[in-house]
Amino acid sequence: MITLIYIALGYLLITSLILLSNGRSLKKLESVPPGYFERQAPEVCICIPARNEAKSIERCIQSALKQNYPNLKVHVLDDESTDGTTAILDRFQEQFPQKLTVIEGQPLPEGWLGKPWACHQLAEAAGGDILLFIDADTWLDRSAVSKAVRQMGQDVLDFMTVWPLQKLGTFWEKNVIPLIYMGIFTILPVRYVHRPPKWIPPFLRATLAPFFAAACGQFMAFKRKSYDAIGGHKSVKNQVVEDVALARNIKRAGLTMNMYHGDDVIRCRMYHLHQELWQGLRKNFLAGFHHRLSPFILTGFLQFTTYILPVLALPYLLFSNSLFLLVLSGIAILLMLVQRIYLSQWFSWNALYALLHPLGVAWFQVLGIRVLLDHFTGKAVFWKGREL
Repeated sequence: MITLIYIALGYLLITSLILLSNGRSLKKLESVPPGYFERQAPEVCICIPARNEAKSIERCIQSALKQNYPNLKVHVLDDESTDGTTAILDRFQEQFPQKLTVIEGQPLPEGWLGKPWACHQLAEAAGGDILLFIDADTWLDRSAVSKAVRQMGQDVLDFMTVWPLQKLGTFWEKNVIPLIYMGIFTILPVRYVHRPPKWIPPFLRATLAPFFAAACGQFMAFKRKSYDAIGGHKSVKNQVVEDVALARNIKRAGLTMNMYHGDDVIRCRMYHLHQELWQGLRKNFLAGFHHRLSPFILTGFLQFTTYILPVLALPYLLFSNSLFLLVLSGIAILLMLVQRIYLSQWFSWNALYALLHPLGVAWFQVLGIRVLLDHFTGKAVFWKGREL
């Protein structure tokens, strides 16, 4: 028991330091001075893949069309939708024929997954100096594109990604979605996304650079020439977590990237029902580990040891003579709560749900078991009517 508590404390201390560092390193997009784009404004094409997005696509397209950026086109791909998405897109196409292009998606070729194929078709059809991919469940403040383009120029980037404010509605959304952000911002030092760590020997930096890459597919902007240089979405055609794969390809090519905090300009509501949440994360969970079982299982054990075991052990330790273990468990629980509260305040979520953090971790433990059963039994996972 004491060894496990030590492991939990060590992990919490390290991840707390990373989280605090990231709180300083993850910048918001800077404001754009008046008249900044009067002399030069590279053409931006917003690319939006849409498959059965009737409940969210209207808000997404409206926000894209209302951008205050002066040189903008919007392309939406209707990926064989079977709900009301097509009718909504037709209506927008009639209203904004000069600014909006709706593309009818082609059947999915063998060897491709749905989203990479949709984004590939969008990139093929779009012009522009900058390709901006956003999801259909994402919506933008009027200044989002202007701020993003200026930031890419200021920081001399080939690729940028922005983490939106996740709008959370249901009980399980409020418990589970913040853990995705927590898993990223307690593990990945943001400062190394842009520039490699100085403590890594120069001859190893190119090899290790992809380990310091992450991305959020809800907002990704590429310089067109950089997107083409890495092979675009064709290079990740069979990747479930294609956004992270693209970021790693950027790093492998020696190109520059960075990530930003976008809670004031970008918002997203990924899921509305528990079943959507379960299926959406079920398809991504093992893929996020490149389908490698060892790190997947080890991470699950580490999460259980860190965030659940101290809570389970607390009632027993209260009535035992192990005062030292009781204190260590109490410190572990306190650090866990501090992490979750800090993240909640950072991303404007309800901090009271920090008290239910072990419940959210337990939800992921159950999901992990389900994913392992899928893997060992060969059970297919479906998303929006397609097998992955």
